[in-house]
Amino acid sequence: MRHTLYTLIFLTLFACQTSNSKETKEEKTETTTTLDSLIKPGEKHFKNLTQLSFGGDNAEAYWSFDDSKLVFQVTNPDWDLSCDQIYVFDWMNDDLKEQIPQMVSTGYGRTTCSYFLPGDTSIIYASTHLADSACPPSPERTNGKYVWPIYESFDIFTADLNGNILTQITKEPGYDAEATVSPKGDKIVFTSMRTGDLELFTCNIDGSDVKQITTELGYDGGAFFSPDGTKLIFRSSRPKTEAEIKEYKELLAEGLVQPTNMELYICNVDGSELRQLTNLGKANWCPFFHPSGEKIIFASNHATERGFPFNLYMINIDGTGLTQITEDDTFDAFPVFSNDGKYLVFSSNRNNGGTRETNLFVAEWQD
Repeated sequence: MRHTLYTLIFLTLFACQTSNSKETKEEKTETTTTLDSLIKPGEKHFKNLTQLSFGGDNAEAYWSFDDSKLVFQVTNPDWDLSCDQIYVFDWMNDDLKEQIPQMVSTGYGRTTCSYFLPGDTSIIYASTHLADSACPPSPERTNGKYVWPIYESFDIFTADLNGNILTQITKEPGYDAEATVSPKGDKIVFTSMRTGDLELFTCNIDGSDVKQITTELGYDGGAFFSPDGTKLIFRSSRPKTEAEIKEYKELLAEGLVQPTNMELYICNVDGSELRQLTNLGKANWCPFFHPSGEKIIFASNHATERGFPFNLYMINIDGTGLTQITEDDTFDAFPVFSNDGKYLVFSSNRNNGGTRETNLFVAEWQD
């Protein structure tokens, strides 16, 4: 999503180092690049690139407000995890190759979509643990098509950095997940099935004053605020034909969506001035604002024949200036700029020894 956005990692299947912990950011990235270059030819926006995780499926890493920590979700058999749980680590000092970071979810059910709250002492994330302590089943392909599960048992919680649940933000029946927080620290945006369709909603940090943002039929999700908190960028499916609408509704009734055709949309934080940003075809998703607020970075497979690879692209918020950022032949996704604009964290299949492992990487960014 953003749906459990971690699952889109496996779209590659359907077409389908770290230095001394006391080093500075600059020393750590420089040392790693010197030892083995992770940057592909043409990736001119990466001054250097550091691999942060080593094994399992690591995705959706998001910065603390002070940029010192990352919160992310991981499935890793070596950590005795059969489905995603949420972890926090100090990206400058914690060596994920040598140690397991602090788990901040309950360890039960399936989790997704974590994000730091203002003050950096608590996080927000979605979890199925109230319904069942076990991992919910993963869906099979439907008529040979790749699908995402929309678990109705997902609700949104806040927790401290010791893993203690503080509050339950959502209590409506059905899917509530994909929560992110405004850089202003005043609002949350999330996706919910409470109207019978997958729509975007906003609320205050404490869960009050819930407002519906989108209303058109289709899966609206993976929303993020602009740096000034005035706009939202998100991905959406928009079934148009009678056959597309029928298929979408039938899958949704089974708790499923098909994420292989999505475009990016942008609107004001109250839902006004909604417009389609991309019209590229295939899967365009996990968008995030450039620190300027004038561009969007996102992942896409629109330039491929068989559904992979996924690469990162950037586009102006007026829809012009599409530029390819990564030149990988596997999978790059979940790009997120640090709040100070100096770094970009993303997930990638690069440097995984030919396995299906997806790891976290952080690049020092240069425009």
